[in-house]
Amino acid sequence: MDDKEALRVGAAVRRRRRSLGLTLAAVAARSGLSVPFLSQIENERARPSTRSLERVADALETTPARLHAAADSARTVDVVRAAAGPGVRRVVRGGHQLNAKEFTGEQDTGREYQHRNDEIMYIADGAAEVEAEGRAYRLERGDTLYLSGGVRHRWRATEPGTRILVVAVAEHIDATVDPRR
Repeated sequence: MDDKEALRVGAAVRRRRRSLGLTLAAVAARSGLSVPFLSQIENERARPSTRSLERVADALETTPARLHAAADSARTVDVVRAAAGPGVRRVVRGGHQLNAKEFTGEQDTGREYQHRNDEIMYIADGAAEVEAEGRAYRLERGDTLYLSGGVRHRWRATEPGTRILVVAVAEHIDATVDPRR
């Protein structure tokens, strides 16, 4: 790992800390590191040693590898070219914070889905029927359906050539909200 990579982990540390609702003081108490040093890490003015990063990761209930992956995904630029024909294609590659797929053609798996995190379905062309929370929705070109994490649903394209973009927070991300906070 070069110095630039080590420095960029700071933004991932900050995002993780905030997602847990922790203060710098709380992370300092959990990790045994000082608040000023943690602040320098988050602001990418200090490079944590391997051991310091392990202590920070433990305090944030994660691993150094996940912090590096989160830092990597924050700075990735990737072009995914269009594909021809019916089927399913990923429009975001790799283990990023978002998962996105394009479904083209008459898709009807008959399968029920339930995802940990939120997702949206955007109808780029054609139409689809979605059943969620015991209700049926007919979606047409330009419509978007939002589903919060945990909602059971199933869907099917109802017209030839239908194109649906499904974007979700990736399963490896804990984006659930604790109602007690």
